[in-house]
Amino acid sequence: MASGIQLVIFDWAGTTIDFGSLAPVRAFVELFRREDVAVTTAQARVPMGMHKKDHIREMLRISDVAARWQAAKGSPWTEADVDRLYHAVAPIQLDTIRQSAELVPGLLPVIENLRQSGLKIGGTTGYFVAAAQLVLEQAKTQGFIPDCSVNGDEVPKGRPAPWMVYRVMQQLNVYPPSAVLKVGDTLLDIEEGLNAGVWSVGVCDSSSECGYSLDEWQQLTGSQRDAAIAHAREKFLAAKAHAVIDSIHELPALVKSINERIARGEKP
Repeated sequence: MASGIQLVIFDWAGTTIDFGSLAPVRAFVELFRREDVAVTTAQARVPMGMHKKDHIREMLRISDVAARWQAAKGSPWTEADVDRLYHAVAPIQLDTIRQSAELVPGLLPVIENLRQSGLKIGGTTGYFVAAAQLVLEQAKTQGFIPDCSVNGDEVPKGRPAPWMVYRVMQQLNVYPPSAVLKVGDTLLDIEEGLNAGVWSVGVCDSSSECGYSLDEWQQLTGSQRDAAIAHAREKFLAAKAHAVIDSIHELPALVKSINERIARGEKP
C-alpha cells in the first residue's frame, strides 16, 4: 500500500496554463457568434471541463441558448448540429489557445517541489487531440513537461467519467487511487477525481469558477479577490472536494497535509 501521495494529476486550462481558462470560453463564444447565436461568457462556462463535443451539447441544452438557436435557424438543434459545431470549433480553439498559453504564475516552482519529493506528474484535459497537443507544446516551451497527459479523445468518455485519471495512473504505474491527487479548476474536475476514487482538490484564483484573466485578477482589490476565492471555495466544497486551495502555490503544503491524513488512516 502507498504511504502517501505518489502522483499529482493536473487539469490544464485554468489550473496549470491559461489563467482564468479563457481560451475555451472565447472559442465557444466565437463559434456561436458565427452561427448568429449570441451566448454569454457565463453560458460558455457552464459545462467547463467537459470534452468539447459534450460541452457544445450542454450549451445547446441551456434554455436561452436553445431558444436563440431556434430563432436564428428556424428549427431546434440536432445531434447533426453538434457534430458540425464540434468540427467547426477546432481551428477557433487552436487560435484562442495560442492567445492564452502562459503558464499560471508560480507553477514551475510547485512542480519542482513536487518532483523533489519524488512525485510523478500527470495531466488530463477536455481538449480534443490537436488542442491538447498544442497546449502541451506551449507548456513545454515554458518548462512544464508532465510525465504523461491524457485528453478526452483517448478514452471512452470524458469528464466526469474517471477514465482519463485511470489512464494516467496506468501509464505511470501508480496505484491505489488513494496515492493519487487530482487538481482542477472546475466542478467537473472535482467530480472526475471523486469518481476515480482519488483525492480531489480545487484551485481557486486561476479557475474557471472565478473566471478572471491574470490582468483582471491583478487589478482587483484584496477584498474583491477574497470574495471571488470564497465564492469558488464554497462551490468546490459543495461539490465534495477533499480540499480547496486559494492558489497553486499552496499545493506542496497541501500534499504534506494530505499525507498526514493518510498516515492517520484516512482515505479519499
